[in-house]
Amino acid sequence: MPRESANENSGDQVNARMPRRHVLRTAGVGALGLGLGGVAPTAVTMPGSAPPDSHVKPDPTPEGLGSVVQAPHLPPGFTKTFTSRYINTGQLRLHAVIGGDGPPLLLIHGWPETWYAWRLVMPTLARDFKVIAVDQRGVGLSDKPKTGYDTRTLARDMVSLMEALGYQRFAVVGHDTGMPIGYALAADHPERIDRLAVAEAFLPAVTPSPPLVGSAQVNNRLWHIPFNRLTDVNEQLVRGRENIYFGWQFATKAVQKLPDYAVTHYVQILASQRDALRGSFGWYRALDTTIAQDQQRKMRPLTLPVLAIGGAGSLGANVASTMKLVAHDVHSVVIPGSGHWVAEEAPQQMLAALTAFLAPYRDRARRAQPQATA
Repeated sequence: MPRESANENSGDQVNARMPRRHVLRTAGVGALGLGLGGVAPTAVTMPGSAPPDSHVKPDPTPEGLGSVVQAPHLPPGFTKTFTSRYINTGQLRLHAVIGGDGPPLLLIHGWPETWYAWRLVMPTLARDFKVIAVDQRGVGLSDKPKTGYDTRTLARDMVSLMEALGYQRFAVVGHDTGMPIGYALAADHPERIDRLAVAEAFLPAVTPSPPLVGSAQVNNRLWHIPFNRLTDVNEQLVRGRENIYFGWQFATKAVQKLPDYAVTHYVQILASQRDALRGSFGWYRALDTTIAQDQQRKMRPLTLPVLAIGGAGSLGANVASTMKLVAHDVHSVVIPGSGHWVAEEAPQQMLAALTAFLAPYRDRARRAQPQATA
C-alpha cells in the first residue's frame, strides 16, 4: 500500500486522542457481497445543469473530528484542493469534502467508514472531475435523524445534495453500502445519473442470501449484517468497545492491512457521539424497507453503463454477477491483492479502473464546454 505523507495541517495529530467536544460526528460481506469549498477552480457544467454552487447558502465551515482539518495523513496538497462543506438540502444537513475541476463525480462511502475512505483516490480524480465525497445520513459530520435510512430516502438525499450544489446530472461511485445507494440512485432517478461504478457489496432482494448455518469463513464475513439490524442491544454491546468491534471488521475484511491511524480515525468518529452508533446501524435496520424497494427496482433493469469492482480477496467477480441481474451494460474489474477496502488497499488499481470507465463522461463534458476565442 502506498505511503501517505502527513497532512500539512498541524491538526493531523489531534486524532491521537478523543476530542474534548463532540462536534461530529462496508459492510464487507465476503463471498456474497454485502469531496468543494470555494478554493477550487470553476467546475465544468454538464448540459442542462445549473451553474455549480450557484444557490448554496453559506454555512459554518466544518472543523471538528471528521472534517478535512482533523483528518490524519492526507496525501500531499490535499487541503489545497479539498475543503469540508456543510450542505443544507432542505431535509437535513450533509457534510461533504469537495474539490477539483470538471464534471461532477459523487463518491458514496460504505460502512463503517466516512468520506475519508476515498482520500487516496480523490486527488487524481480531481484533475478531471469536481469530486464530491459525502458523509451519508447518520454518518460522520452529517445529520443523524432517527429515520430515513432506506435506500430510496438515501438516494433522494444524494439528489438533493447535488441539486443544492447546482448539479442536475452526475456520475456516481459507491462502495459497500454506497453500492445499494448508487443502485437506488440509478434506478429511481435515471435522468440524473450518467455512469455508475460500484464496489464490494450485495443488493438486498437481488443477491442470493447465504444459508443460516454456513461455513465459518462466510459466517465471519457476514455475521455483522444481522447483528447491525438489531434494536438497541447492538449499541449497548458496542458502546465503549468500539475499537474491538469496528477494529475487528477492518482487520478481518482486508488483505492489505489498513494503517492503524486510519482505523483509529474511523473508531474515534464512531465513539465520539451517542447518535453515531445509531446512525451507523441505520442502513441495516432499514433493510426490510430497502428489500421491498429493490423488489420493484429489479423489474426495470438499468440501461446506463455500470462498472462492478471486486477485491480478489473478497467478493471478486461476484459484484459483477450481482449487477448483471439488474443492469444490461456491466463491466467487471477484479483487483488482485485486495480485500474489501479496495479504495484504501489498492488505490492505484482502483484509479485505473475508474479513470478508464469515466473517460467517456469526462470527454463529453469537455466537448460541451464553451471554447475560448482568441
